[in-house]
Order: sequence, then C-alpha cells, then structure tokens
Amino acid sequence: MNIIIPMAGMGKRMRPHTLTTAKPLIPVVGKPIVQRLVEDIMATSNQAVGTIAFIISPAFGKEVENHLCQVATSLGATPLICYQHEALGTAHAILCASEVLTGNVFVAFADTLFDARFSIDNTKDAIVWTQKVDDPSAFGVVKHNENNEIEAFVEKPKDFVSDLAIIGVYYFKDGVRLKAELQRLIDLNIKLKGEYQLTDAMDNMLQNGVKFYTDQVNEWLDCGNKDATVFTNQRILELKRNSEQLISPQSKCVNSTIIEPCYIAEDAELHNSVVGPHVSIGKGAKIYDSRIVNSIIGNETTVKNANLNNSMLGKSVSFVEIPKECSIGDYSTL
Repeated sequence: MNIIIPMAGMGKRMRPHTLTTAKPLIPVVGKPIVQRLVEDIMATSNQAVGTIAFIISPAFGKEVENHLCQVATSLGATPLICYQHEALGTAHAILCASEVLTGNVFVAFADTLFDARFSIDNTKDAIVWTQKVDDPSAFGVVKHNENNEIEAFVEKPKDFVSDLAIIGVYYFKDGVRLKAELQRLIDLNIKLKGEYQLTDAMDNMLQNGVKFYTDQVNEWLDCGNKDATVFTNQRILELKRNSEQLISPQSKCVNSTIIEPCYIAEDAELHNSVVGPHVSIGKGAKIYDSRIVNSIIGNETTVKNANLNNSMLGKSVSFVEIPKECSIGDYSTL
C-alpha cells in the first residue's frame, strides 16, 4: 500500500508558528502532526507500506523535505517528495503524486488526526472515513444505506441528508483507476470554485460502478489553528497516556508538580512550577516559577513567572513575566 499526504498549504491560520515551521511539522505531544498521522494510518493496515508521498509547496525548502524523509524512513517506508506549484484543489494535489497511484492507496490530508480502532478492509473498492457532526451544512457529507455503502456525496447540504461529515481520509483499492479519474477532471477542466476537487472524481467513480463504503472514526481531531491544535494536544495526551512514555526519565523536576497527563521531553527542566494537566513541553525547554495548563511549549523555550492556559509557544522562545508590586486596600477586587 502507498500513502499520499497532501500538505502544500502554507498554514496561514496557524501563523505566526507557520512562518518558520511547516504546519504538518508542528509537534503535538512531542511528534510532528504528519508523523502521528502516518503512524495512525499504518496502525489500521495489515499491509506493508511501500512509499509515502508528501505533496508540498516548493517554498517549504530542503530542511522540511529532509525532515519528512526521516519520518517515512523511520517507519520503514520509502519517502517521495512531490511538488504542487499552484493551489488548484484536492484532486490536483493528489495527482501530483501520480507515480504512486498504483495498487492500494491511502490518502489523508495533513491537518487531520483521528482516533481509529479499525482495520482497513482492502477487499473493498473504496472507503471514505466520516465523523458525525452537529451541523452537517458546513461539511461535505455522505448519504449511505444500511450496509454503509455510499449512495451519494453531498457538499454542504442546505437540507438534512446525513450527519456524517467527510474528514479527509480515504482508501482506494485501485490507484490506477483513481489516477484516471483525477486526470479526467484536469482534461475536461471540471472545477468547483476554481479548483479540481477529489469529491467530483469520487462522484464520477460512484456513478460508474465503483462501490464506496463509509466507516467512522471514534474521534476526528483538527490542527487547523492554534485553539484546535491545543485541543488536539489535549486529546492525544488522553489517548496515549497508557500506550506511550510521556514523561522522559531524562527530564528534570525540581520542587515542581506535574498533573498528568503531560508530555515532558528529554532535557526539559521544571523548577518551582506546577504543570498540567494537558501540557506538552519540548526538548530542552526550561520552566521556572510558573503555572501552565492546557498548552504546548516548544523545544529550547524558557518560561519564567508565567501563568499560561490554552497557549502555544514555539521553539527557542523566551517568555518572562515581571512580578507585579501591589498595594490594595480591604474589600477590593483586582
């Protein structure tokens, strides 16, 4: 099986973090988002993964490319870097990895993480993963029968047809067929709002006999902006608290309290502080005289005299709050 990860977007909603780090490489509980995504995919498959194709912008640079290659090789797969030079839609992005559109193909967009406890049924023509949502009018949804066979794809329905939102995770048994359908959109210039859409290709496949099935994930986690990423960090900490070593024995805790679950990387130091719950602290970070809850602190960052909640500090940040001097009379509120 080959895996395709479209990730060419510049992550503008995650600025300022994405000014120096590609969004899929932003760490969540100590690992880049894209690494956690690939690990989740591989855990659902009983097939060996051949190639992982990363669809990126040429503007990302060699450092990002090298990091992505390390992610693939660390998981026993062959890395392939593909460029999307212009943002022309999801179908166009996937087609940029045309050389790996053969055999079984798994496609997942890089700002999506999920909690999945299923195995891919590679005998099915195609699978589209979904999640129940309260307001389906904001999403593309699937209409399906009692056998979970998809009957229609509906984009942002005004009237209720289904509450199963498409989350951006797909399996295709026949990568060559998918490639032909994507190329058809380009050749016939079939666009929606100026872009070539994967949903249009899938809809044509459905009308021509390909059987699509829906499967649900237990939880769909988004990393589209700061608040969503901090929340995803919280959920991953809860999900991994019993399966991963989250607090490194090479970290240092001096006169401090850790309220689990937290991720504390190697060489991180806590001094006279209370950290947690739901905090990730990167490698070499140093925390002094602070209270931190529900936050992500990057590698080599220093925090002093701070009270942080729902916060995200990048790598090599120096965040120091100056203690206040006060004189407040009786019965006052400050």
